[in-house]
Amino acid sequence: LIARPASTSSVLSETRSFGTRTTNLVLGTVIGLSLVFGYYYLTDTRAGIHQWVAVPSLRWIYDDAEDAHVAGIKALKGLYKFGIHPRERGDPDQAGDLEIKILGHTLRNPIGTSAGIDKHAEIPTALLALGPSIIEIGGITPQAQYGNPKPRVFRLPSQNGLINRYGLNSEGADDMAMRLRQRVREYAFSMGYGIDEIGEQRVLNGEAGVPPGSLVKGKLMAVQVAKNQSTPDDDIEAVKQDYVYCVEKLAKYADIVVVNVSSPNTPGLRGLQKVEPLTNILKGVVSAAQRTDRKSKPAVMCKVSPDEDSEEQVMGICTALMESGVDGVIVGNTTTKRGLDLLPAGSSLSSREANVLLEEQGGYSGPQLFQRTVNLVKRYRSLLDESSNMSVEQGLAASSLSANSRTSSASTKPPSESTASQATLTDRIEATVRRDMANLKESTKEAESDSKSQPLIRLPARNNPFASDTATSEDTPPLSLSTHVDQLPPVEDKPVAESSALARKVIFASGGITTGHEALEVLNAGADLAMVYTVLVVSNAVTSKLSRYLLTGTLTSMAESEQLVASKAR
Repeated sequence: LIARPASTSSVLSETRSFGTRTTNLVLGTVIGLSLVFGYYYLTDTRAGIHQWVAVPSLRWIYDDAEDAHVAGIKALKGLYKFGIHPRERGDPDQAGDLEIKILGHTLRNPIGTSAGIDKHAEIPTALLALGPSIIEIGGITPQAQYGNPKPRVFRLPSQNGLINRYGLNSEGADDMAMRLRQRVREYAFSMGYGIDEIGEQRVLNGEAGVPPGSLVKGKLMAVQVAKNQSTPDDDIEAVKQDYVYCVEKLAKYADIVVVNVSSPNTPGLRGLQKVEPLTNILKGVVSAAQRTDRKSKPAVMCKVSPDEDSEEQVMGICTALMESGVDGVIVGNTTTKRGLDLLPAGSSLSSREANVLLEEQGGYSGPQLFQRTVNLVKRYRSLLDESSNMSVEQGLAASSLSANSRTSSASTKPPSESTASQATLTDRIEATVRRDMANLKESTKEAESDSKSQPLIRLPARNNPFASDTATSEDTPPLSLSTHVDQLPPVEDKPVAESSALARKVIFASGGITTGHEALEVLNAGADLAMVYTVLVVSNAVTSKLSRYLLTGTLTSMAESEQLVASKAR
């Protein structure tokens, strides 16, 4: 048979089919690559779209700043759920030139975010993904409260500033504890520990190798606590119980507990910064934090107002910080000052912004607070370091005096005092015996093993009926009370400098910090960490650009890296 040649129409059809397949392949490849590159671009914190598109869009859609903030929270929460949230790409801190040591932890960089961004612990993990080494969630109150009436947040776009009078709107400590517990249990499940209480406790006790609050290596999570508006300001015990209740509910899920006594939007709260009430409250919080049911205990810090800046006020706060044994202080919050106390002369404001600034009550936050923050950090660093050094010197002197006194007491005491001392010693030993009898444990193999490692009192042969050699010697002293006391192992005193009350206090700086240059300046002023707030929320979206310029900015340049190393070595 002779094959018939293909018709012209058949050839054209095959050609069109090949062209269609090629077009589809190219188009599919372009779409696929666009999706891949689009994903990496949109989920990078450095992408300009967050600053130049997302932020203006939220401003345009939501006239009310609080509504825009809530929308930003929901958006970031939804994006995180599907794994398409903004994050810091790669490992820009791998070089370690920005590492700092704070509160026993090595952190990746000296940047943190202040409370108010995530008030209800809805997006802590998503916030950590943006790049800061510390996030502060809250503030939280014992019982749920609405806060002040809306509208309560106002923008000043020309100043990149914000006025808020939220009034610590909170869903309550129990609600936040539930969310944080679920977060820990989900993490425990992902690590293969189970999703029950046992798995949760394993994570909290450090088996996963991450801080129990942040759940991210090299990062920490702080929880800010406050009192309810309905709690009387003059009832200090009731106020203290508000803070303690929050600590008891939340401390196990926090790396740092922050005591907020500086919000200007809760009547009477700033009055708690006086020495006596502040010391009382902080001691209660420190004690509650030490009772936290996990191996490592959370650090405790106090957040103070930038408006309490007189010499007497700063000295009083430093006294409370030293006496209470907290680990540090966050210097700065929003300010109630207005006019020339806030904005420099010649500042350009629209009539609307001028009305907002002068008429709306609340705390102002913005770049204008930066220089005040730097000055306050210097003052707090100087006073706290001076107090720590004096306390250490006094402690060492007292320890030396006590040791000398014990050494010479036997030879200097008259007979009457010696008899009284002997009686006191007898009472002490009898009290110890009664205490130990009351605390006797059931005899088990573990108890027997533990007892073998305990120091024993050696009886002189003359007083030991079971000794093989009962010969007496003039060198063997008769059995007495002092025989037992002298044979007890020496007490190893903890070095004074290591005491939590005397150790160098940590300072976080918060207020007006918007660039890497400013972060470096507060670090060199004496701060251990620079915290940002307005740079994120003034643009009305938590998905705003938290770029490497903010996190490292010019910090990674050679000259400024050397300055940063010098500041950390101080």
